[in-house]
Amino acid sequence: MGKHGRLASLAAAASAFVVAVAVLLVPSASAATLFGDDFEDGDSTGWSSSGGSWSVVADGSRAWRQSGTSSDARALAGTAWAGQSVQARVKPTGFNGSNRHVAVTARVQNTGNYYYLALTNAGTAVLGKRAGGGHTALATAPTSVTVGTWHTVRLEAFGSTLRGFVDGAQVLTATDATFGSGRIGVATYYASASFDDVLVTDVAGPGGPTSTTTTTTTTQQPGSCATSGRPEGFASVTAWGQSGTTGGAGGPTIEVDTAAEFLTAVAQTGPLNICVRGMIALPGPMHNVTSDKTIVGIGSASGFTGGGLNIGLPVSDVTSPPADAVHNVIVRNLVFRGWADDAINVQMFSHHVWIDHNDLSDGYDGAIDIKRGSSYVTVSWNHTHDHTKNMLLGHDDSNGAQDVGRLRVTYHHNWFDRTPQRNPRVRFGEPVHVFNNYYLYNTDVGVACQADSGCVVEGNYFEDVEEPVSNSYAGPGGRCVARNNVLAGESGPPDCSGSVQEPRDYYAYTLDDPNTVKATVMAGAGVGRIG
Repeated sequence: MGKHGRLASLAAAASAFVVAVAVLLVPSASAATLFGDDFEDGDSTGWSSSGGSWSVVADGSRAWRQSGTSSDARALAGTAWAGQSVQARVKPTGFNGSNRHVAVTARVQNTGNYYYLALTNAGTAVLGKRAGGGHTALATAPTSVTVGTWHTVRLEAFGSTLRGFVDGAQVLTATDATFGSGRIGVATYYASASFDDVLVTDVAGPGGPTSTTTTTTTTQQPGSCATSGRPEGFASVTAWGQSGTTGGAGGPTIEVDTAAEFLTAVAQTGPLNICVRGMIALPGPMHNVTSDKTIVGIGSASGFTGGGLNIGLPVSDVTSPPADAVHNVIVRNLVFRGWADDAINVQMFSHHVWIDHNDLSDGYDGAIDIKRGSSYVTVSWNHTHDHTKNMLLGHDDSNGAQDVGRLRVTYHHNWFDRTPQRNPRVRFGEPVHVFNNYYLYNTDVGVACQADSGCVVEGNYFEDVEEPVSNSYAGPGGRCVARNNVLAGESGPPDCSGSVQEPRDYYAYTLDDPNTVKATVMAGAGVGRIG
């Protein structure tokens, strides 16, 4: 965040095209991000404190610490906002007596009147109101509170509805209309604590009740950012030292709405949930994403134009996965348009990647390309349309040294909507699992399984696809098994032969009735449709 902790988000110079980034506190609730402070500038300008002993200290990164335990202490920031969501990482460091707490505060009138969400040394979360100096608990719930451990705490106040979240999960809700607007803050009650990564927005934040499956067709609520969920398929498998794909789970959540903010965020080390608001014009062509990231669009009109995401190390000739291969990345609910190279490129032994519920069209090269030894990837519930070079798995017939025994990818519930070719085009990967997708008028080929790859193509709905599945499309032949697919309209028969490893040897899955796949995928694929 910038000097004096008054960034609207994680703005910073992110690449050579950025000369400077304006540092400001957004003064009105019409903005998405109202206030933020990570204290990395080393001071607490913009905050006022009462009681206790406050200072900026090194606590991993820099943090705002209240070190006394013998008094009631509070620190305030911002202005009189109405609807507000205030989130901070909170680490209790000591409690003096029973029923003591550390908290974030909202709609603060003064030091004795505000709402708060507290973590107590009794192992509870308390959603409360302080009026005239006295504490009133509006709701309580058990939660794990550990001295010396960071917890992400978020208090939302919209209208008369209050909601409390701890570590991404909603634990409390209450209704109260005493305070209609006010400042934000942090507080300790006869306790000491560190506070970091304070973020205030005027929309409800991520982490509310969401489905944990990838088959939901619930419309995403405007302004929400769904950072939870689990993949199905190869991204769920424990392999290469990684247990499934969790992205930024356990890390902070931030919101970005400029290229500079976004590029700074994806370059950070460590877990991070990045909520993208609006369409961001990225300078072309490709931008590197580091490990342990969740990148999620807000609503149904957020994403990127001009540039694409590269999930992987620079190209080299190594033939085994390097220790620092990029891994554990989630890309969801984003619109990609007009990319200068690829929209999403996964390369150089990157693994455990989940690409889900995106809308991709009208770009230059691949929409989603996976290559050079990458593996344990799931591509699900995406809508690709108005684009020719759709999805490549394995980039060259001569790259077997990197690709053989890898390129294990699951494609399910995608809508390949008038995308002529590469749906996907496969080299070397085995098993490649293509199930319950809807193919519509792919004029060249549906699944092309080449160069000794092994594909299991099952439970899909092919409509007016002349060559739905082929292992003799172009170049060296592959092996494929096609079963239980619907061939509608003018779709021809699959061109398949050979034996292939079974996906069930790696993970369990349940097939939808292929006769229902068209309706299910059209209703559920693309943006704005995750819980």
